[in-house]
Amino acid sequence: MGLQSSLIIVLSLVVLAATGAGVSAFQPLLAVVIPYTVLTVFLVGLCWRVFIWAQSPVPFRIPTTAGQQKSFSWLKANKLDNPSGTAGVIGRMLLEILFFRSLFRNTKAELRKGPKLAYGWEKWLWLAGLLFHWSFLIILIRHLRLFVQPVPALVRFTESLDGFIQWGLPTIYITDVLMVAAVTYLFLRRIVIPQLRYISLPADYFPLLMILGIAFSGITMRYFLRVDLGAVKELAVSLAMLSPKVPEGIGAVFYVHIFLVSVLFMYFSFSKLMHMGGIFLSPTRNLANNSRAKRHINPWNYPVDVHSYAEYEADFGKKMGAVGLPLERKEHQ
Repeated sequence: MGLQSSLIIVLSLVVLAATGAGVSAFQPLLAVVIPYTVLTVFLVGLCWRVFIWAQSPVPFRIPTTAGQQKSFSWLKANKLDNPSGTAGVIGRMLLEILFFRSLFRNTKAELRKGPKLAYGWEKWLWLAGLLFHWSFLIILIRHLRLFVQPVPALVRFTESLDGFIQWGLPTIYITDVLMVAAVTYLFLRRIVIPQLRYISLPADYFPLLMILGIAFSGITMRYFLRVDLGAVKELAVSLAMLSPKVPEGIGAVFYVHIFLVSVLFMYFSFSKLMHMGGIFLSPTRNLANNSRAKRHINPWNYPVDVHSYAEYEADFGKKMGAVGLPLERKEHQ
């Protein structure tokens, strides 16, 4: 049911945007009102989620470790899997954010004949996740050329690097192919593997279908149903300058594309896609494991009246001695 409901919702959004694009009165809604509203919700939701996470108390050092902790000089410590200082934490975070190191080390377990539990490598999942996220980032950087004039050198360099293989005219961007292939693999993986299909929810299918819809609508605009790029850039620049103007004749596929992007960004801060910001605030990753070298006291501890054993025996020593309990002070024995 999760797949069917997600597919119906995405197709309904496509039909809704395509229908609205054919009515000139609805074009400002799709091109101006909805993007501004979505951007506001996205930024407020992102800041709110980060604020809530930052407010969460972390009274103990709870980093996930997978190596030797720093202790004796004759024991070699693992500075990345068990960092004891800031440099190790930064290195670990960079490898996690840029290269998905923990996903690279991930394994899968299968119950085979015997019965026998077998472990295997899961590098295809790591590769698909890495290609998807990097392709998505490069595509976002490429799209900055629509919002700024003149186009920054970084954007031009990224665009030329992405399209250095001249497969045709217009140039086919490598990231377009890689992102569609990676997301398709992640989507099919949830359908083909029974165990994964059993635990998959609409929240797992919906973002993948939305991203595929965005990718296919963007590819359609570039390679099949061409749109007026001059008009698209005029609209994008006017939105960035907070003086929106909707040119004529952009094309219905563009409105479908921008509407799907808007819905995805609206959904972003309320979904598991927020792992983008959560990784930086995860105490299992951003803390050094130096509990042996430094004593950590819970900063949220409040004063507590302590009744020591000596005070307890002074108050109740006679009664304890009367029933034969062992006592430390002789006058109570």
